[in-house]
Amino acid sequence: MKFADLIEENIEELAALDAINGGKLLYLCKVIDIPGGASALRYYAGAADKIHGTVLKLSKGLQGHTLKEPIGVVGQIIPWNFPTVMFFMKVSPALAAGCTMVVKPAEQTPLSALYYAHLAKQAGIPDGVLNVVNGFGETAGAAISSHMDIDKVSFTGSTEVGRKIMAAAAASNLKPVSLELGGKSPLLIFDDADIDQAADIAFRGLFFNKADKNQFEKILSYIGHGKREGATLLTGGKHIGHKGYYIEPTIFADVKDDMIIAKEEIFGPVMSLMMFKTMEEAIKRANNTTYGLAAGVITKDLNVANTVSRSIRAGIIWINCYTAFDVDCPYGGYKMSGFGRDHGLEAINQYLQIKSVVTPVPDSPWY
Repeated sequence: MKFADLIEENIEELAALDAINGGKLLYLCKVIDIPGGASALRYYAGAADKIHGTVLKLSKGLQGHTLKEPIGVVGQIIPWNFPTVMFFMKVSPALAAGCTMVVKPAEQTPLSALYYAHLAKQAGIPDGVLNVVNGFGETAGAAISSHMDIDKVSFTGSTEVGRKIMAAAAASNLKPVSLELGGKSPLLIFDDADIDQAADIAFRGLFFNKADKNQFEKILSYIGHGKREGATLLTGGKHIGHKGYYIEPTIFADVKDDMIIAKEEIFGPVMSLMMFKTMEEAIKRANNTTYGLAAGVITKDLNVANTVSRSIRAGIIWINCYTAFDVDCPYGGYKMSGFGRDHGLEAINQYLQIKSVVTPVPDSPWY
C-alpha cells in the first residue's frame, strides 16, 4: 500500500513524465493513467492473501492437496501507448503472486518506469524484486525472451513481435508466454440504436488515444491504401499543420471486407464504415478477421446483444459502450490477438504454478 501512496504523492511528476515522454495529454495522465496505476496496486494487494490451493479427495487411501506457488522470475515487455497503465497491469498481479520481475518499458517511453522503480525502493520493496531494464526490443527484449533464468514472459505489443517472443521462449527453456497483441475490433451498430449515442461511442472508441510519431508515415500509407482501393473518404486524411506528427481524424465509407484498411490494424485515427443487413451477416463479418481482441455492439434489443456477445470470437465484448476497462475485468485476446489475461483475478493465475502434494492415509475410515 505504501507503493500506491507514493504514486499518489508524486502524481504531478509522474504525469509530466508520461506527457513529455509519450506525448500524452497531461490532464488525462493526472486523472486516469497515474491514479489507475495506484488503483491496480491496491486491488492486487487485496488479492495477495487469497491465493490458495484446494484439498483433493483421492482414491486408494491417498490424501492430496494443491499449492499455488510463484512461477519465479518474470520478464514483462510493455508498449509505449499507455506507459503507466501497462506497467501496473503487468507488475501488480506478479507482485501479488510473489514473483520477481524484469520490466522492459518501450524505448520511446522509459521515464515513468524508472521513476516507479525508484518509488518501489522507497516503499520498501526489496532489492531485486522489481527491476527495470531499458533497451530496444531487438536487444533487451530478445535477451529477456531467451534468457534461461527467466521463467515466464508477459508481452503487450504487435503480433509480429509476439511470434518472435514465442519462438525465443521455445528455443530457450520453454518458458510460458502470455501475449496481448494486435486487434481489429469491430463495433456493430444495429438499426434500433440511439444514433447520437452510437456516434459518440464510436468516436471515443477510435479517437481516444494518440499514436506514436513512429506510426505517422504508416498511418498515412494506410489512408493512401483506402483511397486507392476505392473507399470513399468522408473527412480527414491529411497531415495537420507543418510541425509535429498530427493527422486529421479520418473516416472512410463504402469499405469492403477485403480492403487493407478493413483487415489490418492501423493504430491511428482512421475509421472504416461498413453496412450490414442482418445480425447473422454482422456476426459472420465481425468474425472474418485473424484478430480477436475486442468488439462492441450497440442495440436496445437484449436478445440481439446476448446473441452477438456469445457469437463473436473476441476476448471482451462491450454492449452499448466501448473501451470500458476495469481492473476487475479480465482483458485479453482470441486468435492472433494473443492468449492469457491481464486484469482481474485471472491475471494472477498466469504468474502461478500448481503443485500437487499426495500423502498415503492407509487407515483412514473414509476409504
